[in-house]
Amino acid sequence: MNYGKILTNFKKKKILVIGDIILDRYIWGKVSRISPEAPVPVVEVTDEDFLLGGASNVAHNIVSLGGSATLAGVAGNDRGGDILRKMFDDKGIQHDGVLWTSRPTTMKTRVIAHGQQVVRFDREEKTKFDGKLSAHLIAQMKKSLPGYDAVIISDYRKGVISSELVREIVRLAKPKNIFVSVDPKVGHFHCYRNVSLITPNVQEASAASGIEIRDEKSLVNAGRTLLRKLPCDAVLITRGEHGMSLFKKDNAVHIPTVAKNVYDVTGAGDTVIAVFTLAHASGAGLEEAAVIANHGAGIVVGEVGTAVITQEQLRNSFSSVRRKLNSSA
Repeated sequence: MNYGKILTNFKKKKILVIGDIILDRYIWGKVSRISPEAPVPVVEVTDEDFLLGGASNVAHNIVSLGGSATLAGVAGNDRGGDILRKMFDDKGIQHDGVLWTSRPTTMKTRVIAHGQQVVRFDREEKTKFDGKLSAHLIAQMKKSLPGYDAVIISDYRKGVISSELVREIVRLAKPKNIFVSVDPKVGHFHCYRNVSLITPNVQEASAASGIEIRDEKSLVNAGRTLLRKLPCDAVLITRGEHGMSLFKKDNAVHIPTVAKNVYDVTGAGDTVIAVFTLAHASGAGLEEAAVIANHGAGIVVGEVGTAVITQEQLRNSFSSVRRKLNSSA
């Protein structure tokens, strides 16, 4: 497979990303003492960053890789929403599909000291959206879906994704051979019937299949069970330091990790589904797309915080693996 040609095709592809939009806030500092008020560390703040999370991080990965991304979801008319708008514009993420409402912007704040997360606190509202908002999203799907090469559903169970919405996306996409991939969440697997691909991690796959994944045999049983239950075209189970496993109706492929170091898995699932979907839309088969996504995961877990990757990093990762193979031959 000519991976270079596939990466070059990224720039020609338009991906619709629909799901839960999250603003990730990082407070950086150092700890030198324990509070006299309670047995907790006192963090002296040195810096603060805002990064795109959830569905917006998926879209950011698409753009960073050279593709075109349009984001659909819900955010608030608040300070977090203002920050998101500016970040979308600065990074070239189209956000015509975002509904700005009185519902607060979902924000995850992580306090990091000496490279370690001290605490995380979330500001969010997870209740399901009312019928009016859901109808608006579905109307947007009907209007815009034919113009895209693939759809990514990024589900963080914050209220955007529902069975009705996924069913409508699949109904509109499948006749046009538009690939529909899902980054799933436990408790929502019943929503994902008939999609093209789901990308659960081991814990999510275990919970959804009802099979505790302990070894290769139970892994294979879980993957095949998910294929049968949903049903979908493929299941990609991400396995951390063990790489990932792709299950199709006729076979299973286990792909070892290429990660050199693992510092932070935050946002790794966003990168995997973005790279896989963009690669498949650009001409890669399912197995080739999984290999490329595995390289993407190996890069992003080596970064602290929610990170995105570039084509150059992917090319360098491929070159590094080729050099190792040649040197051991």
